[in-house]
Amino acid sequence: MIHLPNLIMDLALILGAAAVTTLIFKKLKQPLVLGYLIAGILVGPYFDLFPTIKEKGNIEVWAEIGVIFLLFSLGLEFSFKKLMKVGGSASITALVEVVVMLCLGYGTGQLLGWSQMDSIFLGGVLSISSTTIIIRAFEELGVKGQKFAGLVFGILVVEDLVAIVLLVLLSTVAVSQQFAGQEMLVSVIKLVFFLILWFIGGIFFIPTLLKKTKSLMSEETLLVTSLSLCLLMVVLATQVGFSAALGAFIMGSILAETTQAEKIEHLVKSVKDLFGAIFFVSVGMLIDPRMLQEHFGPVILITLVTIFGKTISTATGAVLSGQPLKSSVQAGMSLAQIGEFSFIIATLGLTLKVTSDFIYPIAVAVSAISTFTTPYMIKVAEPFYNWLDKRIPEKWKAALSRYSTGAQTISQASDWQLVLKGYAINTVVFSVIVIAISLLSSLYVLPNADLWFGEQWGRAATAVVTLIVMMPFLWALAVRQVQTTAFANLHAQNRYKGPLWLLRIARIGLAVFYIGFTLGRFFSFAIAVSVTLMIVVILILLSKKIQLFYNRLEARFLRNFNEREAAAAAKEQQKVVLAPWDAHLTSFTVHPEWEGVGRTLEELSLRERYGVNIGVIERGEKLIPIPQKSERLFPGDRLQVIGTDEQITLFRNYIDQHLPQSNTSRTEVELRRYEVLPGSTVHNKTIRQSGIRELARSLVVGIERGDQRILNPVSDMVLEENDVVWVVGNPRRIATLFRVKNDSRSETRGEAQQPQTI
Repeated sequence: MIHLPNLIMDLALILGAAAVTTLIFKKLKQPLVLGYLIAGILVGPYFDLFPTIKEKGNIEVWAEIGVIFLLFSLGLEFSFKKLMKVGGSASITALVEVVVMLCLGYGTGQLLGWSQMDSIFLGGVLSISSTTIIIRAFEELGVKGQKFAGLVFGILVVEDLVAIVLLVLLSTVAVSQQFAGQEMLVSVIKLVFFLILWFIGGIFFIPTLLKKTKSLMSEETLLVTSLSLCLLMVVLATQVGFSAALGAFIMGSILAETTQAEKIEHLVKSVKDLFGAIFFVSVGMLIDPRMLQEHFGPVILITLVTIFGKTISTATGAVLSGQPLKSSVQAGMSLAQIGEFSFIIATLGLTLKVTSDFIYPIAVAVSAISTFTTPYMIKVAEPFYNWLDKRIPEKWKAALSRYSTGAQTISQASDWQLVLKGYAINTVVFSVIVIAISLLSSLYVLPNADLWFGEQWGRAATAVVTLIVMMPFLWALAVRQVQTTAFANLHAQNRYKGPLWLLRIARIGLAVFYIGFTLGRFFSFAIAVSVTLMIVVILILLSKKIQLFYNRLEARFLRNFNEREAAAAAKEQQKVVLAPWDAHLTSFTVHPEWEGVGRTLEELSLRERYGVNIGVIERGEKLIPIPQKSERLFPGDRLQVIGTDEQITLFRNYIDQHLPQSNTSRTEVELRRYEVLPGSTVHNKTIRQSGIRELARSLVVGIERGDQRILNPVSDMVLEENDVVWVVGNPRRIATLFRVKNDSRSETRGEAQQPQTI
């Protein structure tokens, strides 16, 4: 008999239970996370009705991998630029909500007689809402386009970043077993140091790597490269004392700034879903139903604290940030739950063995209950606001309105504020780079150099190389102009020349200190001082050359940092501003009860009534590209429909059976633009005579003629020279009609407009 490792049997059991429960929860239209949790309970050690896992340790390893990929995927969606665009309202609201829930969680734990560490971790568990659950609820309720949803998404972005910081701080508290202010401060400084260093290094090198190897990057190699970068950052983060989750999140955020971000996110999704399912099932396996029964009272109390505390704290924070009362109430009631980050924080407490065993199942139970209540909280938010609005005194409403208007007024920053902010950012960033180069050289390069060249020559060579590498950043720290316009405005006023000179001297002094600090790690104090003076002279003499080299480094960094937006802007410039060119392909399935079943496309007049075009009909294994007007629709037909957002929405309301757009390819159908040239088959012919429909089995959806834009042209329209024709169909067939006859180059001016392959 062949021996089957327990790990494989355990995975079969876990994934089988997850599949069954998630199918049931999908049918019930409940979050899949709850299905995974129940699957974990069923195959866990506390439930004997079904077979249970045999090697819990292996599953914990897979669960750790699941956390890594969950945070990596979250980082891919995060993007540092997204945080910059969040704005003050979301940041203030999130910080108010997190601080209040930390205090409420700690207070509730103390009220229940728990230990200080249990109470601290309870505060962390209750402070972070669930991004997954909220997004899914918004999609199901159709409120993603409402004003308050934008505020909620901004709050979630800030909360995700705060959660990463909380993981670091809670780890520090767990190790020290007390609120050690100095250790907490050191941890925060260390976190900021490495975040800046990893971000700058990642943006400088990784987009360039992906760009240089783009021709070699198939989907397989891109997936392997992305996951290897993720795991390398995980190893690096753990080596410097941070969690694996932080490393995965940082690498995801770095890759989110590249042009390959969407593709990587798509490739990683299946891996994330697999290991994420294992993670959530492993969470459920740790739930002891008897412990929940024993702590039923605390579960109910903490659930109420979560729902009401998060609702009130979020709404209060939103009002304080200047949001209208209605948006504040809706945002507060949308965020009244905990989710995946709460599980991770609770897991951290168990892993570090600083929390009691009951914290974990209580956190999961509270998450499950609050997840069930989330859709109902979102639904009743507006009615509750209407009820509240009728009972608030008019004076209060007027005061809130004035405060909201005043808080949202954009204030002009003074020149001093701009200069000081620029100097502060410049100093922090380049200080981090210089210190990192110094530490890396002295701790890792110097020991090897001593072995290769001997102690004396090794130290000298390492010091020289280190200073050469540091030169551009030392120049930027000491000399680089920051906020030149604001600086010039202040310098023109005699009373500010003194303070500006003090800022300059302080920058130069800091650069000199870093030179001395670096040399002091290689040589004696006397040698370090003398060499420092010499280096300062070299910096002054070679200032222009160093500046040119630094400018190249900065240009490369900014090019990588803005590459994704630049690529998007280039695509936008290539697009023609015309209604059908905003069109896209979306899939719909014909419901058996739909009134259009059995009718022809001509009878339905979908193009005339809704402006949409049917690109393909999928009927079982049969594909009907560019169907004739006499084609009838049958139950189960899958329609690939072309239209703008507005047209698709109208058609969706009509057909009443919307399915997500598929990314899989089955036949080659694309939306492309072609220019009518003299000598081509279609030149000076009507659309009907051109054979675009009959010969190429394609459909003309628009024509550009000078400044005129014609949507859904009639078949009698003549195609004139220089017309730009937008056609959906097989590009190879269409190209033969627009190709110029007797042209040795056999070129056709056709350009894909966001080609959608079906």
